[in-house]
Amino acid sequence: MLIAGDLFHRQPLLRELKEVNYLFSKLVKTKVVLIAGNHDYLKWDSYYRTFHWNTNVYPLLGDKLQCADFPEISTCVYGFSYHQREITENRYDKAKPWGKETCEILLAHGGDEKHIPINKKELLSLGYDYIALGHIHKPGIVEKNKANYAGAPEPVDKNDTGAHGYILGEVKDGRLTTEFIPFASREYVHMDVHVNADVTNARMREMVFEELQKRGMQNIYKVILKGFRNPDIEFALSNLDEFGNILEVIDKTKPAYQFEKLREENRDNLLGKYIESLADFPRDSVEYMALYEGVEALLETKKG
Repeated sequence: MLIAGDLFHRQPLLRELKEVNYLFSKLVKTKVVLIAGNHDYLKWDSYYRTFHWNTNVYPLLGDKLQCADFPEISTCVYGFSYHQREITENRYDKAKPWGKETCEILLAHGGDEKHIPINKKELLSLGYDYIALGHIHKPGIVEKNKANYAGAPEPVDKNDTGAHGYILGEVKDGRLTTEFIPFASREYVHMDVHVNADVTNARMREMVFEELQKRGMQNIYKVILKGFRNPDIEFALSNLDEFGNILEVIDKTKPAYQFEKLREENRDNLLGKYIESLADFPRDSVEYMALYEGVEALLETKKG
């Protein structure tokens, strides 16, 4: 089992290390290799520094490249850990394998300007059979069967949308293949619900519930209402969470103005003249959006 940093989202407490170490000890056929990332980096007083791991756990906690050697399966896993929150230099550009075993794997954590910038071409040229990458929460392929971000096994933030799981790799006859295995019990989903001028509050609630059932009631949702609603309706967004795991509801709908009617009713004032100046432009044009925004502003002023 390869853990490419950020096993914890912050500095681990001693009791947390004991708990996860116990869980690792239950893996009787599995060896665990891990590094510390930018979230659980080794501070001077980190419990990582003095903790005694179970015999099947191989932490690579130095700030220089080191390896865990498994000669019984002709495999060596390399890596180093963060000893500070940010590392701005590309420290993987010279992290070449030492040629100890037939199969050599790199555990690497980073990929942005503040957390070890990574040059894909340089990384792939180092000579590893596989590179297990951490830091990005979403799964991603850098090079098929060569370098992957596994992402977090479960989403940890409302913007971690999409499937989460782990990378399963197999070396057979000298060839390595990898496969992403969906594993998360639920997903964060940004769900658009499109309305029109005929949709009432009650119908909007039904539409939200129908979409939740279709996409899975176990997931966690950010609901975004879109489209053009009846100008006399203001959607009630409270209590929608009674339908399921709704984290947030955003109303991006706009009133469906009857521009012809408004122009007739306001022929002798600024609102009517404004509508007349922009009324003939197509609906997908910039001018139409200007018409819409301007009418909305003028009606709000009129109300005031």
